[in-house]
Amino acid sequence: MKPLEGKRVVLGVSGSVAAYKAAFVASRLAQLGAEVITVLTEAGAKFVTPLTFQSLTGAPAYTDADLWGQKGHVLHVGLGQRADLLLIAPATAHTLAKLAHGEADNLLTLTALSTTAPLLIAPAMDGGMFTHPATQANLKVLKARGAHILGPAEGHLASGLVGKGRLAEPEDIVGRARYLLTRSGALQSKRVVVTAGGTQEPLDPVRVIANRSSGKQGFALAQAALDFGAEVTLISGPTALPTPAGAQRVDVRTAAEMQEAVFRHLDEADLLLMAAAVADYRPETPAEHKIKKGRPRWELPLTRTTDILGTLASRRASFRRLCLVVGFAAESRALLENARHKLETKRLDLIVANDITAPQAGFAVDTNRVTLLYADGLRENLPLMSKAEVAQAVLVRALVLLEGGMLGHLTSHRAWERAQTEGVYAPPSLEAEGFIHLSRLDQIPRVQTRFYGHREDLVLLKIRFAAVADLLRWEAADGEIFPHLYAPLPLEAVASAEAVPPAGANASHFGGFPCASRH
Repeated sequence: MKPLEGKRVVLGVSGSVAAYKAAFVASRLAQLGAEVITVLTEAGAKFVTPLTFQSLTGAPAYTDADLWGQKGHVLHVGLGQRADLLLIAPATAHTLAKLAHGEADNLLTLTALSTTAPLLIAPAMDGGMFTHPATQANLKVLKARGAHILGPAEGHLASGLVGKGRLAEPEDIVGRARYLLTRSGALQSKRVVVTAGGTQEPLDPVRVIANRSSGKQGFALAQAALDFGAEVTLISGPTALPTPAGAQRVDVRTAAEMQEAVFRHLDEADLLLMAAAVADYRPETPAEHKIKKGRPRWELPLTRTTDILGTLASRRASFRRLCLVVGFAAESRALLENARHKLETKRLDLIVANDITAPQAGFAVDTNRVTLLYADGLRENLPLMSKAEVAQAVLVRALVLLEGGMLGHLTSHRAWERAQTEGVYAPPSLEAEGFIHLSRLDQIPRVQTRFYGHREDLVLLKIRFAAVADLLRWEAADGEIFPHLYAPLPLEAVASAEAVPPAGANASHFGGFPCASRH
């Protein structure tokens, strides 16, 4: 599923030569699934036309002329109230001044006054305009009101001067927008620690023992966790990959540094995703100076590094917040046997196993083919996916485990009583659509509100994920990923059937993350 599906962004474009970059921002946000509605000031439309944005996003692009059209009296209100984010990029000094002082003389500033959505501003201006006391005072006012300011960067400006005023790069703007749009996800207020990349063990000041890990899968996991609303600490070995916007990055080099960083951050962690390729051995005594060539042979004594997950297994009870630990196994032979052994000996909740010799999987590529092994014996084979899709799949399963390994389904008392009489649950949707619509437990309140309103005859079936996993397809619907059951529901898979209060009466009824007290 696209991470911003179902989100609406109002993109304001004011009159700067950097307005052309806004087209890249609009295109990328649309590719991520957002609906991007553009509002151009009169000056902004002189640099880039509305047609450009309409063509890139498939959504309307408005100018001040539309303010006086047939729908002008409500256009700005509708734009503001329906926005999930108001992004102004580029924002000129003139536009910043209007925003700070509450002026509303064009469609963009009217929209800004009518919205309660987060406001992200990316300034762009020339010369000494950004550092001028008036501009700084306006920015201070906007920050005090909760506006998010990104940039500007230093560099060559349109006037030929060099200074601070360049619009932030489009990918940086998109990254910050993505972060702000995903703060209300299922992992909201949760802290996820992700390790990524390979470690390097020094032989001498020049050479290291390393591995071929690119860090791509770990960085994709960090982004997926952010997309689910988590706060993320990303502990990474050496890599040139850009940090996902919003993640707290901790750079390490050796296995010892990785271990120290992991345990330093575990006290605040709810979930650990251990995707790093940590060295198993290091040189016993690294040389103080560069080792010169000349010897025909060189024997290199190695010693074991500390086993991070093994150490955690013996200390896990001391990390009271830590609900779930997910490990990774990159193997070249006996994939399932080696992964299962690691799962059991390290006391993991889930392990992601991949065969590094398989085509289009493993190191330095953008795709992966993995098998998920669970502590209860369940096994899931996933098809070839992008590493971003693998990361999303892992986080979805982690959410299910965090919710006690249960899925949910809403039905009526009468339908459930009939199922008990008949010995199987097969609602009309199974014949009409081919599947039964299940949900994660955290999705149940939203499903109830949208489809059932204030009905009082509902029953929540809590279903053991392990009992139906082989029959599920995880599919996108309404901006989320849902588990669809392509078969009748066997009654033995139902752990409990509970009466449901009316929508909005008691969201906590559906539970939360009960696993925190398991270990």
